Amino acid sequence: DDDARVEPSNFPPISDEAREFSDRLLGQNKAWAKKTEQDRPGFFAKLELQQKPQVLWIGCSDSRVPANQIVNLDPGEIFVHRNIANVVTHTDMNLLSVLEYAVDVLKVRHIIVCGHYGCGGVAASLTQKQFGVIDNWLRNIKDLYTIHRKKFDTLPHGGKEQQDLLTELNVIQSALNVCHTSIIQKAWSRGEKLSVHGWCYRLSDGVIRNLGLCIEGPGNVEEVYHVMDEVKSNH
Repeated sequence: DDDARVEPSNFPPISDEAREFSDRLLGQNKAWAKKTEQDRPGFFAKLELQQKPQVLWIGCSDSRVPANQIVNLDPGEIFVHRNIANVVTHTDMNLLSVLEYAVDVLKVRHIIVCGHYGCGGVAASLTQKQFGVIDNWLRNIKDLYTIHRKKFDTLPHGGKEQQDLLTELNVIQSALNVCHTSIIQKAWSRGEKLSVHGWCYRLSDGVIRNLGLCIEGPGNVEEVYHVMDEVKSNH
């Protein structure tokens, strides 16, 4: 059944260019779906029933970093949130909604914050150029540069070494920010097994570098961020 449920009669007319684009991608989709079903009979019927991912992936929106592919996981095996430069902040309701759903509903066991070397957002953060609304978003990364200024002063300004360092620091800070959320703190207070990882992907060879950060409980997070289990706090 290829017919949509909505009635398109009131939609504006489609240009030939837009129609050609849509037809091409939709055609590729059908070819992919057909081949997948041929290679793995029943794949989509099983996928339709439910998703049980063990992983929440927080990554960059960069089109060269597709989460499923670079860790060789199928659809349904990884829950994904992406934004410019994989930034995690406590005011981002989009990210917090994804995080809460992943932890409280899907019951993921691992949260991976994965940046990538050569990130345009990180590179832009090292300049004084104005780009628009995104300048406010990149402020989070610029703050890291300011905090760790002494480290950056030992490296060529604006060069690859500074970009790589800022990329890694951004991943680490974002992973820590995940741990600082009430969502994660409450999950740990309930005794749930949940690990937060910091990784970085290399575009040059397709390999992910483990930055060595893996936080598995509140004992590795400053006490000021801890929360008590609601049941315990009432007694």
